[in-house]
Amino acid sequence: MSLLLANVPQDRLYAMALTDPRTSLTWREASAIVDRAANGMREQVAPHHRIGVFSRNCAEVALVTVASMMAGRSAVPINSHLAAGELSYILQDGAVDLLFTGPDCLDVAVAAARESGHTQVIAWRCSATEGVIEWEDWLAAQSETPPSGDLPAVPHLHYTSGTTGRPKAVHTAHTMFPQVDTVADLFTALGEEVRAGVSGPSLAVAPLYHASPMRLVRAFAGGAPLVSLDGFDAEETLATIERYRIERLMMVPTHFRRLLALPEDVRNGYDISSVRLITHTGAACPADVKRAMIEWFGPVLTEVYGGTETGPVTSILSADALAHPGSVGRAAPPYEVLVLDDLGNELPAGEEGRICFRDTTGRGFEYVGDPEKTRSAQVLPGVFTLGEMGYVDPDGWVYITDRTADMIVSGGVNIYPAEIEAALGAHEAVEDVAVIGVPNADMGEEVKALIVPRHDHEIPDQQKLDAWCRERLAGFKCPRSYEFVETVGRTPMGKVNKRELRAPWWPTARTIG
Repeated sequence: MSLLLANVPQDRLYAMALTDPRTSLTWREASAIVDRAANGMREQVAPHHRIGVFSRNCAEVALVTVASMMAGRSAVPINSHLAAGELSYILQDGAVDLLFTGPDCLDVAVAAARESGHTQVIAWRCSATEGVIEWEDWLAAQSETPPSGDLPAVPHLHYTSGTTGRPKAVHTAHTMFPQVDTVADLFTALGEEVRAGVSGPSLAVAPLYHASPMRLVRAFAGGAPLVSLDGFDAEETLATIERYRIERLMMVPTHFRRLLALPEDVRNGYDISSVRLITHTGAACPADVKRAMIEWFGPVLTEVYGGTETGPVTSILSADALAHPGSVGRAAPPYEVLVLDDLGNELPAGEEGRICFRDTTGRGFEYVGDPEKTRSAQVLPGVFTLGEMGYVDPDGWVYITDRTADMIVSGGVNIYPAEIEAALGAHEAVEDVAVIGVPNADMGEEVKALIVPRHDHEIPDQQKLDAWCRERLAGFKCPRSYEFVETVGRTPMGKVNKRELRAPWWPTARTIG
């Protein structure tokens, strides 16, 4: 029997397992596809090499990801907005042998695969393209025999950008991926997680290349049906919840704002009573927005704060969020929270400093193939920070007040100014540049570039600068606005005070969303 069916009761084998706007599969149909794909991956992907998934949300993303788990091969979920150069780096650095993609990403995938020199592209719903294997043809050529579960279970590999340099590779956090020996053990553990939590249908509205939404794919591997939407539309989300009796979602505060912006008669026109859990993460959620969502959906919201490297480090349930507005929760086991001053001394409750965490299991995290970056990510041995300032009250509730890391959070997505500054700094008309986050009512923050023009060149207009950036960066990283300034206030040591640069655009002393 297929490992995918091991967690599905016999009377549900012909029930809906996986649905997107174009297709719907039963558990029997989904398992047949996953088995074939897993067999192909075992044959065509070398041990310790990987499978890339470069696509917008669709049923195939879940099928390929689960097949990689069954094949004992690591999947690399890749941001579908990346430019070819950004993708090519990941294909080479991650040793990606097979890259699965769809029509929206095909051109970039092909260009990046050619540049990488070793990656085979497999595409669904695409016209014939030189060097690309059609998904249905590839599946048909693979064995239909259910793969054995005796291979080692391997986590996904995520690429996370940072304040400097290239993206860093990190395995799925041990708190988010069962720590088991074999593939068979992995599917058993995922089934146990589903049965112990929410076993009804999940709805994916956030991109499945992010670490948190990918939990919904692993829940699908454990027997929970999955409905995937191409993107987020507020009313379509409500209609989908009603139609499929959705029980579980993962969202970000921008989704909440758009849902709450719907006319009251539209909001009240859909039955959302099936929802048992909405996990939200990615960005700070204003207390009034959270309160309004709880009043509407009920006490089903759970906020988690964490990073790709660590998984959740704090969490807070609905009732506690109402009692402690603005808090991101208490430390989530196995983590302990510390607040440190600039010298590394622990501060008492109520005093602001760097928010840090200790993994009591001793596992911590590592950047794959880069021990120096791993060491530099630690504030103290075994202690790390996610780049924020704040304090812990006497009862252990964590509050974030500012950032220490040079980062912008827009719509729940982390954007690192260093990447954008490097791209703009290479423009012949740019003498110096600083990229900051400024307020955006919907997304929380948006990217703004402050540019010092070279005196011996004509000042470029915004359209030319935008085109320059889009050739080199994913669209979501490109500045929404540009402003020409005489200086960005760089010190003799080359430092820039980003907080001072942000201050004129923010209404209070808090200069983050």
